[in-house]
Amino acid sequence: MAKEKTHYVCSDCGGSSPKWQGKCPSCNAWNTLIESAPESASPVKNRFASLAKTAEIAVLGDIDAVDMARTPTGHEELDRVLGGGMVEGGVVLIGGDPGIGKSTLLLQALDSLQRSGQSTLYVTGEESGAQVALRARRLGLDGSQVKVLAEIGLEKILATLASAQPDIAVIDSIQTVYSDQLTSAPGSVAQVRECAAHLTRAAKASGVCIVLVGHVTKEGALAGPRVLEHMVDTVLYFEGDTHSSFRLVRAIKNRFGAVNEIGVFAMTEKGLKGVSNPSAIFLSQHAEPVPGSCVMVTLEGTRPMLVEIQALVDSGGPSPRRLSVGLDKDRLAMLLAVLHRHAGVACMDQDVFVNAVGGVRISEPAADLAVLLAITSSLRGKPLPKGFFAFGEVGLAGEVRPAPRGQERLKEAAKLGFSVAVVPRANLPKNLKAKDFEGLTIHAVERVEQAMEVVRNL
Repeated sequence: MAKEKTHYVCSDCGGSSPKWQGKCPSCNAWNTLIESAPESASPVKNRFASLAKTAEIAVLGDIDAVDMARTPTGHEELDRVLGGGMVEGGVVLIGGDPGIGKSTLLLQALDSLQRSGQSTLYVTGEESGAQVALRARRLGLDGSQVKVLAEIGLEKILATLASAQPDIAVIDSIQTVYSDQLTSAPGSVAQVRECAAHLTRAAKASGVCIVLVGHVTKEGALAGPRVLEHMVDTVLYFEGDTHSSFRLVRAIKNRFGAVNEIGVFAMTEKGLKGVSNPSAIFLSQHAEPVPGSCVMVTLEGTRPMLVEIQALVDSGGPSPRRLSVGLDKDRLAMLLAVLHRHAGVACMDQDVFVNAVGGVRISEPAADLAVLLAITSSLRGKPLPKGFFAFGEVGLAGEVRPAPRGQERLKEAAKLGFSVAVVPRANLPKNLKAKDFEGLTIHAVERVEQAMEVVRNL
């Protein structure tokens, strides 16, 4: 009997080779060629015909622009990240580490949607229906009417979507789904790409909102071809630390809302609960002010959040260390040079350690002023006053530049009871007597040395 021919497909780019090689001839990646059977010619003819839709040429100004109707999921933090809720015909891709809570959050969201009168379907390819039911009992979702389908065949899933016509369907996960039209294994580049394309087309044609769960690689990026992220409308990343009970859901792409929005959740015995005031997580609870601590207001998407910056300055050896956690290390070295040159505060023979409390990462330069004030406070051993906060970007010439959306930052701090602020002069509100700024004393500065002088007088 003649041996069936095989070829080798690259797991990174999808390129093929007739024989195994160490390096992919298409993308030059190493050790990515995987043996697979060649696709037969007969069943796959015109398999993309269902994806092509015909349309006439239209003038942009004549097209009716209708705002997308949104369906709230019943979880305020998830709605914030999605831009207000689920959109009819939208495709959402959510990825994250194993065990972070993707399936838990989506099962809770489906239960809330079903209770609000929506028709829901949960397609599981990784668990049996009994396992999903067991998890629902554990989360306290007794008597839930969410429909569950344990299936990994794409054609059967599409037939079920056509017959059941749910409003929202979850596919958990896209890496387990396979199409009969391809001979490669589930999870391969070709299968993921093809299954996602057909599910996206089904969502657009029928108006069902589909949520795809995606696996991630060991580097934390979504597994499979990058075309998967281009194909869908919204990409969410589930972030969190196994040592912490808090989880962040971050929008990386959203055709129906703002990107870089975050939702904060706390993992409890009854599943994930939204955290309405995330600033409380990132602020330490000191009974009295301590040296080396300064609060700043950072922006995560459209949400202002208060974060504590801590600095420790200690006598170092001949080669002092500069270490930062949650902040850019190179920026710390630059700020220390500005502090010495323009404010006359020298840390040349000191170890300097800076930390953003709560495991948050701050990438915006608005943290500069708070870092400098925390370092000076630790060096002098004098705490900053109670209820004090600062923000602003510091330039190499010693100037303090404005931070974007400064008034929103000030309002958030005033709402949480902070009373003294050092901010860039350009961020000074026009109406200081407005109700939003009641009880807040604002010191506007233009240069680093002015900021140091203000803090000394406080």
